[in-house]
Amino acid sequence: MRIVINGGAGFIGCNAAAHFKRAHHDVTVVDNLSRVGSDANARWLTETLNIPVTRLDLREAEPIEAVIARLEPDVVLHCAGQVAVTTSVTDPRRDFEDNALGTLNMLEAVRRRAPGAIVIYTSTNKVYGGMEDVGVVLRDGRYQYADLARGCDERRPLDFHSPYGCSKGAADQYVRDYARIYGLRTVVFRQSCIYGYRQFGVEDQGWVAWFTIRAAFGAPVTIFGDGRQVRDVLFIDDLVNAFEAAIAHIDVSAGRIYNIGGGPGNQLSLLELVDRLDALTGRKLAVSFADWRPGDQRVFVCDIGKAKAELGWAPRVGSHEGVERLYRWVDANRGLFSAAMTGGATTGGPQAG
Repeated sequence: MRIVINGGAGFIGCNAAAHFKRAHHDVTVVDNLSRVGSDANARWLTETLNIPVTRLDLREAEPIEAVIARLEPDVVLHCAGQVAVTTSVTDPRRDFEDNALGTLNMLEAVRRRAPGAIVIYTSTNKVYGGMEDVGVVLRDGRYQYADLARGCDERRPLDFHSPYGCSKGAADQYVRDYARIYGLRTVVFRQSCIYGYRQFGVEDQGWVAWFTIRAAFGAPVTIFGDGRQVRDVLFIDDLVNAFEAAIAHIDVSAGRIYNIGGGPGNQLSLLELVDRLDALTGRKLAVSFADWRPGDQRVFVCDIGKAKAELGWAPRVGSHEGVERLYRWVDANRGLFSAAMTGGATTGGPQAG
């Protein structure tokens, strides 16, 4: 297949690019290289895997349409965009342009130049908002849903909260509607916390990687809240497998939305991650605590039953194994991490799904 990956020098995009290239597909990466670590990932893709990287900004419609017209892709994997709640609050216009406008430009390019292509959009669980009506209890040292034993499913009403939630939610709905109105073969993945290789986590996004990087370098972290807040975490290899499953079952998945995360079997609290990292490093991670941040959910766990039933997909890498894989990768690639990412006190927590 001919595959174009928007945001392909980011964490998710570069892992997907590497996987599909190794499977002998024709892969092209599109990225504006604005994210921390994207330059390093782009060099790795070009020098190690001979994957071409085209630098462009999806906020401009004509360049991406030219790429789609030239390559005529079979698959477009849309991973590009602004990824942090905090950044969206600081600069909501740029957040909107990166996420909503960039996605619309991509959809129009596909509609006009490659209408038969499969389009997979990496959305977020933040489209469900704070879920304040759902009961939460403290059980076994972590917060858990009082009643949603299988987690939040796709029938949950949308409730965009924060500029990030609004921009990603708008893009989410545009991708879905282009299947209904224009007949494009689009698939939306509402993703929970994804983590893994080549993830340059920062203080306000990518909390599993951020804590892991800090632990590897012996740097302190600050936890907002009490550390018992929980997310269902998914290792990057399992997400890439889900992309493959959606493509393989496009006769079913076209026009559909799926919650994609670790599910109830891969719940992880901040304190549990700290304990795991202490065991891996052989030393205590220096942790301090601060007040809860506005809008920080105590729990988000997604119900992945729809993806299991329709795509035959399920996570294979448990959180215990996944955190160890990530830590070993960070430890073996210390030269990729700058002093700005590893030195000095900073903050952390699962703000951006």
